[in-house]
Amino acid sequence: MVGYAFMGAAHSQAWRTVNRVYDLPARARMVLVAGRDPGKVAEAADRLGWEEHTTDWRELVARPDIDVVDICTPGDSHAEIALAALAAGKHVLCEKPLANTVAEAREMAAAAAVARAGGARSMCGFNYRRVPAVTLMRQLVADGRLGEIRHVRASYLQDWIVDPQFPLVWRLRKDLAGSGALGDIGAHIIDLTQYVTGQRITGVSAVTETFVKERPLPAESSGLAAQADGAAAATGPVTVDDAAVFVARLDGGSLATYEATRFATGRKNALRVEINGSLGSVAFDLERLNELEFYDATRPTAEQGFSRILVTEGEHPYLSAWWPPGHIIGYEHSFTHQMRDFIEAVATGVDPTPSFAEALQVQLVLDAVVRSAERGSSWTDVEPTLATVAA
Repeated sequence: MVGYAFMGAAHSQAWRTVNRVYDLPARARMVLVAGRDPGKVAEAADRLGWEEHTTDWRELVARPDIDVVDICTPGDSHAEIALAALAAGKHVLCEKPLANTVAEAREMAAAAAVARAGGARSMCGFNYRRVPAVTLMRQLVADGRLGEIRHVRASYLQDWIVDPQFPLVWRLRKDLAGSGALGDIGAHIIDLTQYVTGQRITGVSAVTETFVKERPLPAESSGLAAQADGAAAATGPVTVDDAAVFVARLDGGSLATYEATRFATGRKNALRVEINGSLGSVAFDLERLNELEFYDATRPTAEQGFSRILVTEGEHPYLSAWWPPGHIIGYEHSFTHQMRDFIEAVATGVDPTPSFAEALQVQLVLDAVVRSAERGSSWTDVEPTLATVAA
């Protein structure tokens, strides 16, 4: 694994847990973790359960006893690491968004297609697909329970940079993060709605805003809980969006609205998706992760109303290996489910999803949003993925 901070810790817990919960055709052995700081990566290896550590990610790629490279770094290094790992015949799991630019994402998807011919598999880590309630939501749509899908509305609201004195961490720098709320959390709801509906976004009209344009320099490069350097008065420019809002059309005829912001005061990790169809509606709220709201318009009028489905039954997706009905699971379980699907696919020679090609399509939507916002919210078509990549 490359990187050991927030996502590295989440992935590590999943790697440690997955074979203790699921009966899989292969076992994960946590061999080597890479990070830039010798002391911190050594401490992380011990804390997170890795056998060895290194300050050079190229060591992972070169070692013959390593089959999988898991990329948990900022977006500016995704392409370089993934391309090297795929060229070396490694299976690759890469955190979202796939890259910082469409050009990088296209190169990664093309490399994944070539590597696939040699048996190397690749997947992008959109973990919210693996929340059981979300997978059930997709099943309800696929089974026709909602009828013709007409409306999609999605929002992802956070507030961790509301304070203008919060420091200029890497997520607020375009050279490292690619974009702000749009790529960080907007990518999740783009992928999630397309996954649930089976439809693809074809065009957008967007607006973005950066509310705080200068921030104090951080004491050190860090993440969501960073501290400003109190001894330094220096500031730097915020080069990403703080918020992005857009409307979209999907290729199945649906109308959609999206909002991604890190300035929704009081909202910590509020992801919500609602789908309205001709026969019913379904809604998911990440802060009520074990539940779905379902409205069945085919029932008699006197019995209609949103019902709460508690997604904890053994026949619900992923849950047969966990607890008795009614015993809820949490955020971290989505990563365990992600590793389960990845291991099972690699071990059985099946392509895991979402593929790099699917992640490229999300990147193309992000790019269309940026271009629309730059052009005064003009309608902007989403560029198609290359046929050679999609294959």
